[in-house]
Amino acid sequence: MAGMNSRPSDTASNGASDAAQWAATLIHSRRTTLPKRLQGPAPSAAEKTAILQAAAAAPDHDQILPWRFVEVPGHRRTDLGLAFEAALLERDPSADDEARQQARDKAERSPWLLLAVVRTGGEPADIAAAERVLSAGAAIQNMLLTATALGLGSSLTSGKALQSVPLRQLFALPPHEQA
Repeated sequence: MAGMNSRPSDTASNGASDAAQWAATLIHSRRTTLPKRLQGPAPSAAEKTAILQAAAAAPDHDQILPWRFVEVPGHRRTDLGLAFEAALLERDPSADDEARQQARDKAERSPWLLLAVVRTGGEPADIAAAERVLSAGAAIQNMLLTATALGLGSSLTSGKALQSVPLRQLFALPPHEQA
């Protein structure tokens, strides 16, 4: 459920109207940039901080931060590519060399790459997995909107590889965490 408060006083409503218009413009101007089209340079340190701070502002039941983001540095992209290839071979042992190369290449497609990890279980036990996933989704949306506001391209990708044993092993994900 989403709760809303009454309208602000008349003196604040003009500023609120401006903020609402700005938010609507930002939301409706956000577009996915295909990962293969994301090119350098990567966001600056200040831009990365702004993007991650936006994630931290997401709604979060009991403020448990049921999500985290793992940066995949350039020197670890080969390992990620090999995990993507292994995940492909789990699904399709007869994958040809071209498909295997395409799987490996996915790890190189973005100058700044983060893995979103959601803690779907654990303490506190009374917060449902669905609430935790929704919080992570809100954090990711905040990040994408902030990237747009900064003039950066961004993309959210998923796929079967995220649930694979090779990827889970690479990131040492325990059973109560999902990529």
